[in-house]
Amino acid sequence: MCTVVIQVPADSTRPVRLLAVRDEDPARAWDPVGPWWPETHPGVVGVRDRRAGGAWLAADDEERRLAVILNRADLLPDDAPAASRGGIVLDAVAGDRPTGAPPTHGFNLVDVGPDGVRVTMWDAATLRTVELEPGTHMIAHDDVDDPRTARISRWLGAFAAAAPELERSGSVTPWLDVLQDTTATPAADDAAIIRDNRPYGIPTLSLLVCTASIGPDGVDLAYGALAVPGEWNRPEMA
Repeated sequence: MCTVVIQVPADSTRPVRLLAVRDEDPARAWDPVGPWWPETHPGVVGVRDRRAGGAWLAADDEERRLAVILNRADLLPDDAPAASRGGIVLDAVAGDRPTGAPPTHGFNLVDVGPDGVRVTMWDAATLRTVELEPGTHMIAHDDVDDPRTARISRWLGAFAAAAPELERSGSVTPWLDVLQDTTATPAADDAAIIRDNRPYGIPTLSLLVCTASIGPDGVDLAYGALAVPGEWNRPEMA
């Protein structure tokens, strides 16, 4: 139940801005942003899932690409055999986007590159891709900007209102301020972004935050882990 907020500029010479919050089982080990795939994906850095070896988020500075994946409800039983979704992120950041019927559980894949910004959605039955128009967008476990998703309904307007300040500041810091404001909502509330999903029977909590600017000068990517899963402490972004 991760969350991504993204600002697509009307002027293609300006950078795309992105804020991503990762929700995962704290017992599932991960590595922070680093060059974890030097042999297969030289030049790519990202957050690596140690168990499967793939990425939650990955970026290629030279190619000006970034991809991040979110889980999505699907039609498969939870225990159905399925490939890891982390390989999809590494493929996407190399310019190879999903086609056909991916052998995975459902996902929403955010894919940023010189040719635009897309979200590819898979529910284990239908694969759809939408090109994002200029403006502020928010993605979680349903469709893009989906008003059925409580956190999108509650907070998309606040992120959109802060979007002009992104350009003035030249960073994603104003969205970190909005993210901090959202933490007045309890972590187990359906509208929370920094989340504790255990009351819903899901063993995941918010673990980390990534921010990125993706533009003509490359990818400026920052990472910060929460000191306590599911609790906000304004992580140091580096």
